[in-house]
Amino acid sequence: MVDKKETKPASAKATNKSEEIRKAAKAMKEKGEKPRPVTIIAVLKKQGIEVSSPQVSMVLKRMGFRPRKRRKAGKPVATGAAKTVRTARPTKISVDDLVAARKAVGQLGGLDRALAAIEALRNFQS
Repeated sequence: MVDKKETKPASAKATNKSEEIRKAAKAMKEKGEKPRPVTIIAVLKKQGIEVSSPQVSMVLKRMGFRPRKRRKAGKPVATGAAKTVRTARPTKISVDDLVAARKAVGQLGGLDRALAAIEALRNFQS
């Protein structure tokens, strides 16, 4: 005897998940929303279709929807404005700072006089 594969009737065939993802993404785009994997997964789950985030991401990528560029932690968002002025004093002293301090000490006539000048300046600013 030859075993025959059981074929499913056309109505019982599994839905094409990629096509459903594309339909959902196009519908979101027409509404003016950005198609994101999380929202597409939620929409399809309501329809009874279960898809994974990587699957949705790959389909969106093939459709031309690129993921947002993420900025690195600690870097401000570029707004096109001029650089902000730093109000806090830097905590680290650079080599350039040391060279400038050495020149100032030489101009003031020694380390003791430079420290006295700095202390007087500190009292003056308070």
